[in-house]
Amino acid sequence: MNKECDKMRLAPLFAAVALGLAACAPTEQATAPAVQTPTTVPDIYKARTDASPNGGTIEIPAVRAAYLTERNRRQLVAYNGSEPAGTIVVDPYARVLYHVQEGGQAMRYGVAVGRAGTGFEGRATIARKAAWPSWRPTDNMLRTQPELYGQFAGGLQGGPNNPLGSRALYLYQGSRDTYYRIHGTMDPSSIGKATSAGCIRLFNQDVIDLFESVPTGTEVIVRSPSDSLQMEGRLIETPEGYVVPASEVEQATGVSTAVAAGAEPAAAPAPATTVASAMPNDPYSGFGEPAQTTVVTDPFATGSSFVSPVESAVPAY
Repeated sequence: MNKECDKMRLAPLFAAVALGLAACAPTEQATAPAVQTPTTVPDIYKARTDASPNGGTIEIPAVRAAYLTERNRRQLVAYNGSEPAGTIVVDPYARVLYHVQEGGQAMRYGVAVGRAGTGFEGRATIARKAAWPSWRPTDNMLRTQPELYGQFAGGLQGGPNNPLGSRALYLYQGSRDTYYRIHGTMDPSSIGKATSAGCIRLFNQDVIDLFESVPTGTEVIVRSPSDSLQMEGRLIETPEGYVVPASEVEQATGVSTAVAAGAEPAAAPAPATTVASAMPNDPYSGFGEPAQTTVVTDPFATGSSFVSPVESAVPAY
C-alpha cells in the first residue's frame, strides 16, 4: 500500500470519474443486470450525531438509498472461509469486507477500493484505532504532487471534511506500519467502486459499527486476486462502476463471460472482459488507470461543506 493511501485523489477527482461511469449506458443489445437498491434508507444508515475529537458533536448525514445496493449494504451472510471468528477479511476485488462470526457466518460490508490496485495483500494486525482521525499527506505524496498536497503539509484535523472519515483502523505487521487503512469516507457515492487511491473505505455508519466490534490486535487478511476468484467466483464491473457476479451477467446477456474474457473463471488475473459494452472493466486486472480530471473545488478547505457531483446528481430518496 502506498503510504497513507498514497496518491489519494481529492473527492472531486473520483466523483467526476464515477459520474462519468454512471452516464455510460450500454449501447449494444446486451445489458448488465440492474443494480437493486432499496426505496427507503434503513435505520442503520440514517443520519446520526457523533462525538467529535474536540468534545463537540459532528452530524453524519444519512446514506442515500441510491448507494445502498445489495452488495453495499451491511448484512449478516453465510461465510465459507476457514478464518476463525473475529478475523477481518478484506476482498478488494469483490469490494467487500467480512467480519467473521461464529457458526459459519460473517458481517459483510461494502467497500471502496483503489483504482490502481490494492498494493497490499496478506496478513496484518490492527494496532491502532482512531475516531475522527487526523490526516497528513505522506512525504511521497508531497514530493510527487506538491501542487495538490502542499497546502495540506501541516495536516488536517479530524472531522467531516477529512478523507479518513469517522473512524480509522491502522494495520501493522509486527511493529511496522503497513500504511494500509480501513476507514470511513466523506464521499459515500464511492462505496462499491474502485475509485479511491488504495485504502479500504466504508460508509461512515459502517466503519463506526466495525470500529466498535473489533479490538486492537484483530487479525486482518487481505485477499489476493486468486483468493478472491476461489472464494467469490468471477465478478464483472458494470457501467455504473459496481461489481456483480459473472453468473448474473451471463443469465442477463446469454453470453459466457469466461469465453469473452478469454480465460476460465479460475484464472487470475484475467484480461478485461468484453461482453458487448455492458461490462467495460475487469475488477481483477488492476482496476484500470484513473481518469485525468481537473480539481474544481477543495473539499478539505476550512469551512467547506463539500458535496460531490455524484451526490448532487442522485435523487435523495
